[in-house]
Amino acid sequence: MMKFNPCRDACTHDGACCQGCGRSHDEIAQTKALVASVVQFTLDKGFENIDQFTTYVGLKAANKVRAALAERVGGGVVGKSSEE
Repeated sequence: MMKFNPCRDACTHDGACCQGCGRSHDEIAQTKALVASVVQFTLDKGFENIDQFTTYVGLKAANKVRAALAERVGGGVVGKSSEE
């Protein structure tokens, strides 16, 4: 597995990877599309509690990733959050 590195406002567009965060330009584009999807969903639903919704989505996704990783190695869920 690799570690996620967020952008640090030092983005470059040449080469295969951004020199600011080290991520591939494809990964950056996919992440932007994912965030845009969550933004559009939030706007479409008209949620007033934006922070609560986006926190919930992040925690839920993290828990599902942990569960999927645990299934791959045949173990239990590691580091599971109490909110689901």
